[in-house]
Amino acid sequence: MNLSILIPLLNEEESLSELYNWIIKVMQSHNYTYEIIFLDDGSTDNSWNIIEGFAVENSNVKGVRFMKNFGKSQALHAGFAKAQGDVIITMDADLQDSPEEIPGLYDMITNGKYDLVSGWKKKRYDSVVAKNLPSKLFNWAARKTSGVELNDFNCGLKAYKNIVVKNIEVSGEMHRYIPVLAKNAGFGKIGEKVVQ
Repeated sequence: MNLSILIPLLNEEESLSELYNWIIKVMQSHNYTYEIIFLDDGSTDNSWNIIEGFAVENSNVKGVRFMKNFGKSQALHAGFAKAQGDVIITMDADLQDSPEEIPGLYDMITNGKYDLVSGWKKKRYDSVVAKNLPSKLFNWAARKTSGVELNDFNCGLKAYKNIVVKNIEVSGEMHRYIPVLAKNAGFGKIGEKVVQ
């Protein structure tokens, strides 16, 4: 199987159908073999029912459901354990990450140059004071302390070789530092791709 697409979510009923249809369009246009794994981290809205509907109509769709909110790290950990694709893509469910980026990320992994590729939202539309400046400071500190040269540690859109996700342990708030965990596990070929 080419791809496992992992989508951690919490109360995203409004965006799930649009995201699902967009991903399917990209998968079909590139003839990928794939699975989509929705990771419902304790949603209290209709998200899980929507995911069950996708799974009924498409055998490539799977879901993991937590009955309460454990956090993004636990959701990703469960998804990494379940993922079977050669390349694992993680993306947020709120339509902030474009499925159109998947082929480029996939190619960067499969061409053999990288173990992990992180998205970089170079052009930000956030408030400079509320989000942009704190994000820049966080990323600077993360680069300096980890030695991993990424510009956007917080971007949820990432691609991994399967072997990477099977050899790291993600817990607590460590989802922000998965590239550091990968580097510490011996996967040093870490790249970055400017994404929408």
